[in-house]
Amino acid sequence: CYDTAGGVRVNLAVNGIADPEQTVERLIDALDSRQGALFASSYEFPGRYARWTLGFVNPPLRITGRGRDFTITALNSRGKVLLPAVEAALSSDAHIDALTRGETELVGLVSEATEVYSEEERSKQPSLFSVVRAITAFFGYEHDPQLGLYGSFGYDLTFQFEPIDLVHERSATQRDLVLYLPDQIIVVDTKKKDAWELRYDFTFTDPKTQEEATTNWMARDGDSVPYRAFDKGESELVKRDSDPGAFAERVQAAKAEFKVGNLFEAVLSQTFREPCEAKPSQLFRRLRRRNPAPYGFLLNLGSQEYLVGASPEMFVRCEKTPAGIRVETCPISGTIARGADALEDAQRIKAILGNLKEESELTMCTDVDRNDKSRICVPGSVRVIGRRQIEMYSRLIHTVDHVEGYLREGFDALDAFLCHTWAVTVTGAPKTWAIQFVERQEASPREWYGGAVGLVGFDGHLNTGLTLRTVHVKNGIGNVRAGATLLFDSDPEAEEKETELKASAMLDALTRGDEDELASEGTSGAAQRAEGPGTSPGTSKGDFEGPVRVLLIDHEDSFVHTLANYLRQVFR
Repeated sequence: CYDTAGGVRVNLAVNGIADPEQTVERLIDALDSRQGALFASSYEFPGRYARWTLGFVNPPLRITGRGRDFTITALNSRGKVLLPAVEAALSSDAHIDALTRGETELVGLVSEATEVYSEEERSKQPSLFSVVRAITAFFGYEHDPQLGLYGSFGYDLTFQFEPIDLVHERSATQRDLVLYLPDQIIVVDTKKKDAWELRYDFTFTDPKTQEEATTNWMARDGDSVPYRAFDKGESELVKRDSDPGAFAERVQAAKAEFKVGNLFEAVLSQTFREPCEAKPSQLFRRLRRRNPAPYGFLLNLGSQEYLVGASPEMFVRCEKTPAGIRVETCPISGTIARGADALEDAQRIKAILGNLKEESELTMCTDVDRNDKSRICVPGSVRVIGRRQIEMYSRLIHTVDHVEGYLREGFDALDAFLCHTWAVTVTGAPKTWAIQFVERQEASPREWYGGAVGLVGFDGHLNTGLTLRTVHVKNGIGNVRAGATLLFDSDPEAEEKETELKASAMLDALTRGDEDELASEGTSGAAQRAEGPGTSPGTSKGDFEGPVRVLLIDHEDSFVHTLANYLRQVFR
């Protein structure tokens, strides 16, 4: 039992799970018809990823947002008890306007910024993250690592921070944010061979009425809406958003921008579509079996919308350490197809490690990532702790860097999340120019692609993966989006083929049933595979006395924050 920072009394019961495997499988089945989420890591990498599973159904509260509008919905009677607490959290926030409370929901608007924010402080300007920050602070308690907000962050959230001219019309049903506050969570630690269930109850006194309400003894239930497969009679299915060859033409457009210096790197993508005849639970199991990944997930977002993914890339992970809040990322750039066997894999690894173009891609991504961290990290703490490491997946081999930093005083995990929005590995550099180029060149809005999924913990930690290698199921249609990192010497046709290769594992899960998989077992070939903050040595103030102010002119070259970080080390 504990009290949160905002005065919510939390009663927590922890129960062991006798049969973790069956418990998880029942949860996966339930997500076909009930809102909730499952996150599962089925890929290990020492010092980076471990195997674990975490999930829930029938959460009491859901947070959705688009642009500056947001809605907090009570999904059951337990959620109604929590609405006054959420209202109290938001009503005192200066960034929230026009907050209206009904019986089952809170509807509000985030205000426009009325002041100029410095580059280091831009993550604190009004946005939908103001809602997330207020709720996280109100429910804050540093000794519970599981309770928090779980869900998905859409690509369009970046437009609340970057002044971009939008070209594409967005669907009326598109959402930029869907997060859940669960009250019953299943946790499985595969390494320790341990599993447990967390059951939360909440008690809160409404400051308006002074009435106390509690979820104690209330049923943990929710609406059940079965998954509906695609009906050919209701709508037309367009197999892809770009005709064959169109992506290669966009690569040529990018190369023209590289030539005149407007861009150093760009990441363009295209979408492929297939009917999703299988239930989302079946789709998830196929991906888990055929394409193990550190960020596997199955999210039922309601309204016949699901995200089923096997993402290879961490977005941002933050944890509290004795040295401060550590932020880490693992940029991925550099891709080659798997070989037919271990010997051919070794040849492919040798080839990609010797490829200067692939090395340049990852170097650029990591340099921009270090620049993002330098906005808010302790000078000298941003380090590359893993360089061009090999990660192998069912059909692909990637080269990966591992970067860490420690946050300066006054910044938290959400600041770390926002200063990386979105990763250079899905946008490009300079980042603002690349985001505008993506909007102008791509054939359709990205929606969830290139955003993130994961947890914002009420204890101050954060764990998110990029929304890549994901099937976005909406109204029975499986949408698979895949991109390629472009540089000056990119080959247009090869880059288009790379997007098709990256999409192939997800399309395979949509189109190849479990019976086909059993029949093809044994077939060889890739096609069937599914430290704390420190000071840099030699830096000192030299002969300077007193405070020193340095003016840097930012021409959106992606590296001004790294330079500023170096100067802080010299003159601190």
